Amino acid sequence: MPKSTSSRDTSHRSYRGIAVLTILALIVIGAPTLLGAFNGFERTSGGEVAVVRDGGPLDDNKVRQVIDPGSGVTWIGWWSQIHRYPAQQRFYTITSNSGEGERSGVDVVNVPSSDGVNMGIEGTLYFGLNLDHETLKSFDDKFGTRKFRSTNGGTYYPWDGDEGWSAFLDQIIRPVIDNDLRTQINNFRCAELVSSCALVQNNSTGRQTGLPQQGNNANIAKIQNAVNTSLAEDLRATLGADYLTDIHFNLSRVTLPAEVQEAVNQAQAAFAKVTEAQAKVAQARAEAEANKARQDGYNKCPTCAEIEKLKALPQGITVYAPGNTGGIALPTK
Repeated sequence: MPKSTSSRDTSHRSYRGIAVLTILALIVIGAPTLLGAFNGFERTSGGEVAVVRDGGPLDDNKVRQVIDPGSGVTWIGWWSQIHRYPAQQRFYTITSNSGEGERSGVDVVNVPSSDGVNMGIEGTLYFGLNLDHETLKSFDDKFGTRKFRSTNGGTYYPWDGDEGWSAFLDQIIRPVIDNDLRTQINNFRCAELVSSCALVQNNSTGRQTGLPQQGNNANIAKIQNAVNTSLAEDLRATLGADYLTDIHFNLSRVTLPAEVQEAVNQAQAAFAKVTEAQAKVAQARAEAEANKARQDGYNKCPTCAEIEKLKALPQGITVYAPGNTGGIALPTK
């Protein structure tokens, strides 16, 4: 017997429901699959290197691969996570010029000299990230899986752009720089680094020490060389491996504390006044000696004195009568 109309309608609705469920299942499963497929292709620019970690729902989170700088399109797997790090030479600047250093505002390392004067140190650390694949994997395991606090209060992974990389440098690298500078600066007296410091320093007798004011550049070069040697070793010990390469610190400036610099300025101003007074004394002494020599000449030649007097008279005078009421007629031009 032919099926009734109600049976056909029920069967049609059942097939339609199955089709809808099938379409929904395809959307639920297919959309993430397509998304994962499209996101599974990555590449790097010339200035970055990438560490790829597995991230699929059934995967672990271990490092999958490393993509070298300037790569072509590379398959990194489904839902994998990519950590991008700088592959070019990088630098960390410490400067009193607001906005030009790694930290916002004025940033100077203040460390004491051997005679207890806080010296302001400015400079730049140049370095690069070790691009060896195994070393990069180790670096990402140790530092790429944790966040670091930046100076603006936020927390970032080292691969979170410039903010993340700066936060890593500021929290891990900066203390090593500060410690090395403190160690090296403590080997020198203030005046050996800034010669004007000798103007305001006193010895045990309360008089100026008269410390040599030369060789500052040579001493700064010694500090820079010592920092370059110790910094590489200390960074290796702190980080646990040679994650950074081509390390070089350029010490650009050594400054005095504001109150010490003000004392130096006052001392220099005082010395300038002394020098000016000494110049005036020397000038007066020279003039006195010249006058004495001139008078000695007049004593030996009275006529010469009279001639000089006549030469000194103002123009237009026709009568000259010193001590003589009659006067002497002078020739007119």
